Amino acid sequence: MQSNTGAPRRPIVGRRAMLAGVGSGAAAMWAGSGWSMGSVLPDTLQRPLAELFALPEPKRPVDVPLAPRRVSHPSVASPESLSEWELFKRRFIAGEGRVVDTGNGGVSHTEGQGWGMLCAVAFDDPTTFDLLHNWTARTLRRRGDRLHSWRYVPNSPIPVSDPNNATDGDLFIASALWRAAWRWGRPDLEHAAQAIARDILALLVREVGSRTVLLPGAFGFETASLVTINPSYYVFPAMEEMAALAPSPVWARLIDDGTAMLTEGRFGKWQLPPDWLRMDRASGALAPHPNWPARFSYDAIRVPLWLAWSGQSPQTLQRSFSDYWALYQPAPPAWIDLNTNAQAHYPAPPGVLAIGRTAAALSQSGNKRPQSVQFPSIRASPDYYSAALTMLSRCAWQECWDM
Repeated sequence: MQSNTGAPRRPIVGRRAMLAGVGSGAAAMWAGSGWSMGSVLPDTLQRPLAELFALPEPKRPVDVPLAPRRVSHPSVASPESLSEWELFKRRFIAGEGRVVDTGNGGVSHTEGQGWGMLCAVAFDDPTTFDLLHNWTARTLRRRGDRLHSWRYVPNSPIPVSDPNNATDGDLFIASALWRAAWRWGRPDLEHAAQAIARDILALLVREVGSRTVLLPGAFGFETASLVTINPSYYVFPAMEEMAALAPSPVWARLIDDGTAMLTEGRFGKWQLPPDWLRMDRASGALAPHPNWPARFSYDAIRVPLWLAWSGQSPQTLQRSFSDYWALYQPAPPAWIDLNTNAQAHYPAPPGVLAIGRTAAALSQSGNKRPQSVQFPSIRASPDYYSAALTMLSRCAWQECWDM
């Protein structure tokens, strides 16, 4: 489906307007900030002024899901994308409804489940969506909250042995649930997405110095002096959706502070973000985390796609990515060390090329429709991860531009 103007499908409202103006509106924003009319006004005046300044609640039938602001109408996938989705399903989705990480011992994890569910919505495939969602809820749902244990190991005596979550996986699952609720008219899925969003706020957000920080998981990423951050877990398009689905001023702070952190936390010759960062609690200083190689690699490669997908890619960051990719053509190395500038002696897989091309096209096009992106085929991907990155790039492209 092609628009008459070729205009992008990015939201035309500003980020802060979107974060403040959906759901329970400005009244919820004030309440969440700790400011209270009751602290300065007599009781007899509080209600009239509150009614004057509060935005009205949106009126909609309770059985009609709220539409995600980033997806104002169903997008129509190209025949090529639909064919690639069918191939992805045959290669990587098992019959019981789990996405199999073929490059990692056949495990499944919330990352793959969330990505698969998101693709199923994008390609209008409710049967596959239900298969993936049911397995995920049945197998990975944690006790005591609405988050999910991050990994399933088949043929293990205890397949789900680690109860910790992975925050990016939960963000993608919630995003997919909300999109599915709206696309197929299923309010129960919207309620499930809201519950996940609220638990992300309750369990995974910390104030570190002047910054609001998103933890990679519920536990294991904090000490008395340091906080561990994974830049690729800042899934900006999903965070924008959560801000509308479960309104809170915290989402705006996470997005703004996350963008600032990515701009500051860059290293090496090409000024790129590492896979893992550490933040000093006292000073807020950022550095590559010593527990992982200081590389722009398989995690951090997702950062430019999340930024471009949300339309929030700062020029300095985009320039770093563009300069890096421009030098290494036709294929960049699989990783580059941000301390020594050493690089892998083998090329990045096809899914990384898909991200590079998509992020560059979306970030540089402005309001003009760029030339179509040449996506590698799923057949060219050696494993699940590369294929999944390609499918996500197709989803981002499809959402931002008429196909």
